[in-house]
Amino acid sequence: MAILGVDVGGSGIKGVPVNLTKEEYLGERFRLDTPVPREPKAMVETIAQVVKHWDWKGPVGVGFPTVIHKGKALEHGNLDKSWLGVQVDDMISQRIGLPVNVMNDADAAGLAEMEFGVGKGVKGLVVVVTIGTGIGSGVFFNGELIPNFELGQMRYKKKTSIEEYASRRVRLDNDMSFKKWGKRFNQFIQMLSTMSQPELIIIGGGASKNLDEYIKYLKTDIPIMAAHTRNHAGIIGAALGARHLLK
Repeated sequence: MAILGVDVGGSGIKGVPVNLTKEEYLGERFRLDTPVPREPKAMVETIAQVVKHWDWKGPVGVGFPTVIHKGKALEHGNLDKSWLGVQVDDMISQRIGLPVNVMNDADAAGLAEMEFGVGKGVKGLVVVVTIGTGIGSGVFFNGELIPNFELGQMRYKKKTSIEEYASRRVRLDNDMSFKKWGKRFNQFIQMLSTMSQPELIIIGGGASKNLDEYIKYLKTDIPIMAAHTRNHAGIIGAALGARHLLK
């Protein structure tokens, strides 16, 4: 039982069929650059090219980098403003001629980690934080997703969002040491722990592989672990989110 999972990111759009019974790709990930500007027509065409690469004929799950409610983009995130209000699932489905489920990319990454990673079986509140172009978050209670918690949009210093201050892209663009950036990211952790007290914080996205370099700067009693599924999470979770299309 497999579904084609597609992870739409700020720099790349990646896809591969996923075995839904275990953490396994059915091939090598196929990646195309995200078009610039990140407008609907160009991005949907790129998604279609990823689907075409696999000659796929079944359901497609898409992880998308903004707030998604019932398949519609309620915000534009780091994408072009023209995405606001677009019925994303219908737009992609009409282009590729296949059933499509679209969900927030961080929620998708969280699904993968709760199904196959360090969040599996953890009760209570769990927050999965994806650190990349922005800061995404997937929130779960007793293993169930509470969708569209955009914690990276919390305001910090003169109306700047915390992701504009402490994302992985900020670290790379400014050539920051892990110490300097870790202290920045700690501000996000402090804000998160002020709002809630999860049983576990899972760090995913591009910064997950370097957690040992900066975890010492994160001042909290909440357990913090690196995601097991790492950069695979978005694709796996997007496929998991589309399971209902098989019924």
